[in-house]
Amino acid sequence: MTGEYRSRRDVLCTATALAAGSSIAGLAGFRAEAADSDPALSPSLGQVDQALRQAVNSRTVPGIVAIGATDKGVVYEGAFGPSITADSLFWIASMTKAVTATACMQLVEQGKLQLDQPMGKLLPQLESPKVLEGFDANGAPNFRPAKRAITLRHLLTHTAGFTYSIWSDPIAKYEKVTGIPGIGECKNASFTVPLVFDPGDRWEYGINIDWVGKAVEAVSDQSLEVYFRENLFTPLGMTDTGFLISAAQKARVAQMYNREQDGSLKPMAFEMPQRPEFFMGGGALFSTPRNYMQFLQMLLHDGTFNGARVLKPETVALMRQNHIGDLNVVTLKTINPGLSNDANLFPGMAQKWGLSFDINTEPGPAGRSAGSLAWAGLFNTYFWVDPNKRVTGTIMTQLLPFADGPVLKLFAEFERGVYAAVASA
Repeated sequence: MTGEYRSRRDVLCTATALAAGSSIAGLAGFRAEAADSDPALSPSLGQVDQALRQAVNSRTVPGIVAIGATDKGVVYEGAFGPSITADSLFWIASMTKAVTATACMQLVEQGKLQLDQPMGKLLPQLESPKVLEGFDANGAPNFRPAKRAITLRHLLTHTAGFTYSIWSDPIAKYEKVTGIPGIGECKNASFTVPLVFDPGDRWEYGINIDWVGKAVEAVSDQSLEVYFRENLFTPLGMTDTGFLISAAQKARVAQMYNREQDGSLKPMAFEMPQRPEFFMGGGALFSTPRNYMQFLQMLLHDGTFNGARVLKPETVALMRQNHIGDLNVVTLKTINPGLSNDANLFPGMAQKWGLSFDINTEPGPAGRSAGSLAWAGLFNTYFWVDPNKRVTGTIMTQLLPFADGPVLKLFAEFERGVYAAVASA
């Protein structure tokens, strides 16, 4: 078994929001493809341009795109790497979750879903949830009934009790013992995984939004692929976002890489399942940086962008609120270093969760306001939305493992440069 095959299998079996990039170009040509900075940029954004370009030229990171905007429009767009543009396609992994949550909240607006409804009647598999208590001497799992029902709010806030095997030793062991496929394989058997704590007891990142996707399909009587296209992507002009990728679109997919132990970048070739048993609302979309920026600008404009309203202002305001009370978002402690480093967007800061976003409770070190929204995707794609300063941004590359140090450093430099440019404008 080759290393490349192991990487592909590991990702498809255990990742939260898994993806694939077709091989367009290797590492050769980074310097030739990373063009000079735009002289028209402000000094702070020129520094962003320079930092991104140097990181690609030095092979510190693979191809990378960053876009920043205010409520008045895009203020920065930079793309670096072989065949990389702002219209290159990236598998955005868990950045899918915000899209699924938006679809869900459309149905809440329509009265077809309620945040505090028990989900068992709509999704019978959730009628009698069981909590994994451990394993007996023979390695067989032990269960007990959950103390309370799972609600839609629990699912949207990652407080239902579901986890991901990348950051959950009990579920990693459970998948190994039972042979249940990881969620990234897009097989319905993945939904038979148990809880690891009672609904509402704590925050722990997991497959919750995949269940939300199932709820959207159940009440709309449409697949997520169709529902998203009709109710989100077409109205917002997101023509290069979806689950099922065409042959023409594959030609624009950014190359995927793995960071080796010596820090070097190794191309990887694998693809998200294109004949899935279910559409993975927690993490299977592809998109372009420009497309996703249209989605982020919709959130920044309180549910409307380019004349299309997809959410009411009061719904967006509700999604921005803390919905986990006294609970806190915690560090994702990896048990699979090949897929993820330990991950925390704001180490040492109390963080809350909205519907469905990480919320920083204090001002961020790179410029964003307290109460901003953010999340990320497994392959080192990141975004934030600052409703106070009216700023949003996204940075995308295709690289494992998650929470890559050099990418996070560039993300902070990019964010800092955007806020500096906005402040001086």
